[in-house]
Amino acid sequence: MLTAAPLSLSEARAALLRRDFSCVEYACDLIERQARWRHINGFAHFNEEHLLAQAARSDRELKRSADPRRLLGLPIAIKDNINTAFMPTGGGTAAFERVLPPQNAPVLVQLLKAGAVVAGKANMHELAFGVSNNNRVTGTVRNPFDLARIPGGSSGGSGALVGAGVVPAALGTDTGGSVRIPAALCGAVGLRPTQGRYLPGGVIPISTTRDTVGPIARSVDDIALLDAILAGDTLQAVERQSDRPIRLAVPRSTLWQGLEPEVERVMDVALEKLKRAGVELVDIDLNAYPGFFDKEHALIAKYEFRFAMQEYIDANGHALTLEEIVSEIGSPDVAEIARYITLPGAISESSYLDALKKRDISRAAYSQCLHDTSADALVFPTTVATACLIPAVDSMIHNGQNVGVFATFTRNTEPGSNAGVPGITLPAGIASNGLPVGLALDAAAGMDRELIAITRDIETALGQISRPQ
Repeated sequence: MLTAAPLSLSEARAALLRRDFSCVEYACDLIERQARWRHINGFAHFNEEHLLAQAARSDRELKRSADPRRLLGLPIAIKDNINTAFMPTGGGTAAFERVLPPQNAPVLVQLLKAGAVVAGKANMHELAFGVSNNNRVTGTVRNPFDLARIPGGSSGGSGALVGAGVVPAALGTDTGGSVRIPAALCGAVGLRPTQGRYLPGGVIPISTTRDTVGPIARSVDDIALLDAILAGDTLQAVERQSDRPIRLAVPRSTLWQGLEPEVERVMDVALEKLKRAGVELVDIDLNAYPGFFDKEHALIAKYEFRFAMQEYIDANGHALTLEEIVSEIGSPDVAEIARYITLPGAISESSYLDALKKRDISRAAYSQCLHDTSADALVFPTTVATACLIPAVDSMIHNGQNVGVFATFTRNTEPGSNAGVPGITLPAGIASNGLPVGLALDAAAGMDRELIAITRDIETALGQISRPQ
């Protein structure tokens, strides 16, 4: 054990540069942590020998280089739907477990160029179609704060591994909230970038116009580092472009409604902390912006899945058919939806085109509401509830009612996903049941670095949360 508490990405980098420990020693610490946290089932693929070999190469480079690469020797978990040419990319489903992608995903190439070490492939909800991570093929992923509860999904392994301190950072993917939800439920920081900010391709898809890779880490500074590398930016300082106080729009009448009482309490305390730190809060009624809430948002992803998956199969030279992939799905909730949406004509092209037009309206409404309030971002609870018990089916009890798990946990993250704007979550506090509550911020498209800068100040105002033991 190197330290009593897990290090953030930035802390580990500084320690490696000071030669407090070697890359191999750090990798050994990761292996030890993984053994102690094995019950969360965070990894779908974990190869100790490969990890140690990468670490040894990093040590040799550290000795030679006066200016080491930005992620040299730092282990990062990669969600199992992001292509790795040296390790299976299973997507949490049986059909893909038998094949290796021909090359690494472009986002992974960026990390490797920066010197990152691949810690392993993070477990996930099968084919990324859900938020519980109750995967019947690769096993259930568990929340490090309470092993009986979900970690959120679909990047549940990524969130759980970072939340437990097994790895300092991970990559996930986000279509409707799949980076921000597990980050929030596992006490981490997670970013969904502006749609198209990172290089596309090399990811087992759901939707060509909604999927994006996103980082999960232990601090906002770590997110800033990873975002710059993934976007191919030079590592400029993350600074606000304005010297006026941070101004946040609070949609009390919509995204703050129907909250679990403890989520509401923690969020109210968080807003008081922000006000004391000088943040300006202004109420906004999103109902005044027609189209902000698109009732048919899911139709786009459902229509695009069949074509996106076929394109992925062809691009990677897999000797698989779409029918074979669907027939081997092991999770009942995923099988039901995949069988339906892959039927020819299940969703008409005219319905899809109409949904695209409605999405344009939603995007315009997102931009307009921020403009009208002169706000840097919207602020709201990332999820309306803390992590629920692992469900056998898509069902949970919320505020005394039986509701769908997927619909409940994606309610607040879906509008920003549909609009393709940058969204980030960070820990707001801990509920009385010992579970994390996430605070979310959504900004205008293209304002990723500004959003990260704002969130760094907010992180300072909120303080750190206690970590799972």
